[in-house]
Amino acid sequence: VVQLFVEMPVYYRSFIRGSYLVTQFSWCCLLLSALLFAASSAYAEEHHHEQPEEMINRVVDGLHADAAGALFTSYFDRFAPDAVFLGTDRTERWSIEEFKAYAKPIFDSGQGWRYEVVERNLSGEEGIYWFDEVLYNQKYGYCRGTGVVKQDDEGDWKIAHYSLTFLVPNGVANELGELVLSVDAAPK
Repeated sequence: VVQLFVEMPVYYRSFIRGSYLVTQFSWCCLLLSALLFAASSAYAEEHHHEQPEEMINRVVDGLHADAAGALFTSYFDRFAPDAVFLGTDRTERWSIEEFKAYAKPIFDSGQGWRYEVVERNLSGEEGIYWFDEVLYNQKYGYCRGTGVVKQDDEGDWKIAHYSLTFLVPNGVANELGELVLSVDAAPK
């Protein structure tokens, strides 16, 4: 075969060499494309099969981490545009825009709020889940967060409703009730 190649006219030899290089280059491109496709498919497959509970826990855990780090944009990106936030005060029923107005100066000062998750319960069905969680805060002690999380049109999970309450041990409920009534009188 080598003898035949050497005896060929020059233009045939360069054509064969060129075809060989094109063929090798084509195989390299094909192999690289296959590897990239396999890698992207594996990534998509991994996240496609991720359970909703795992994704929702990541959203809510991220919410608490963003609050502790005073990360305003990331924190509020976790909420649906029509979300409602219920704070611990009777007057704190906020649209997400009202809640942003409350939180912006706090986050801008570099402060946030830190609640450590003690436990979380999660239930739901396709596209909508609800949860309750026991949280611990160094200033307030044990609290409870409850919320509703829904999947948006892009498949991302967003918090549609969140409520934060103080947990009151039954042994001090009467005392605490009297204190609250002394500050926030019952309706007349």
